[in-house]
Amino acid sequence: MASKLVLNAPYPTKKREKLADVLYNAILKSILEGELKEGDRLPGEEALSEQYRVSRPTIREALARLRAGGIIVSRQGSGSYVGRPQQAPALSFSEIASVADFQRCYEFRRGIEAGAAYHAARMREDTDLERIQSAYQRLQAVIARGDIAVEEDFALHMAIAMAAKNPFFQSVLEAIRSQTLFSMSLSRNLSREQGPQRMASADKEHRTIIDAIVRQDAAAASAAMRAHINNSMIRILGSDK
Repeated sequence: MASKLVLNAPYPTKKREKLADVLYNAILKSILEGELKEGDRLPGEEALSEQYRVSRPTIREALARLRAGGIIVSRQGSGSYVGRPQQAPALSFSEIASVADFQRCYEFRRGIEAGAAYHAARMREDTDLERIQSAYQRLQAVIARGDIAVEEDFALHMAIAMAAKNPFFQSVLEAIRSQTLFSMSLSRNLSREQGPQRMASADKEHRTIIDAIVRQDAAAASAAMRAHINNSMIRILGSDK
């Protein structure tokens, strides 16, 4: 039995090419949001045509584009099914090899993670807050043992990115994982050597970010994350310039 696909009202005045775009986007959205999962059968051409009130050529055009991208697959005599998600090529970034690389990495993270924090505050659910709080507590526990807690620090930032409900934030953070861990390690080692006040500053910055996300204050969360990453850069380089 075909999975139910809920589409918008018809657009009788639009051209076929535009209607095909609308239908393509509607099916893709249903797949991305989990309404249609791998292996689910799409409604047939006739059902889609009647439901959306467009011609079969329009339906075929949209389905052809989905097949070309590997998003759906056709089975002879059976119909169209949601395909297995294709593995996207991994992003690749250069390793940090100079002071200038440190600065560029932090500048990049500052923009990306401020955006992630902004959307995390807007989109977070109770499960996201639990994940963020759990990551923060693990970070605190490892620091209390006297370790630098680099992996735990990264996990907290990743939990915030996950709360943004945009997989691109997660993908980018994962792509710069090694560079981020290296810079976090250096920052935390320097902070530990320079006294507990520097470590306390980083902790306060984390709590400020989390509090803003809990309050769903997107602007404050973004500003707090930007300040945190900027201050982390200063703790290594001594200046944000």
